[in-house]
Amino acid sequence: MIVTDWIHSIAGFFIIVGLALGFDCGGNPIFVHQYFLFLPLFVGLNLFQFGFTKFCPLGIILKKLGVPETREGGKSCCGK
Repeated sequence: MIVTDWIHSIAGFFIIVGLALGFDCGGNPIFVHQYFLFLPLFVGLNLFQFGFTKFCPLGIILKKLGVPETREGGKSCCGK
């Protein structure tokens, strides 16, 4: 997996977890508190600002951890 794959996977995970912990649909067994809804909001705002600024803190962390930026041979996911 490359940096963008990790970013999408981690962002999706945090959105799901934040919604599961923060959304009470009348008896949700994993509801903790409505303030957990700020987690998917924060993730969404980061994704939104990345679209304009191309700055992603998680991307910087992943690159420092040695996650590759491109696939082998520089090919895209579709082999083009």
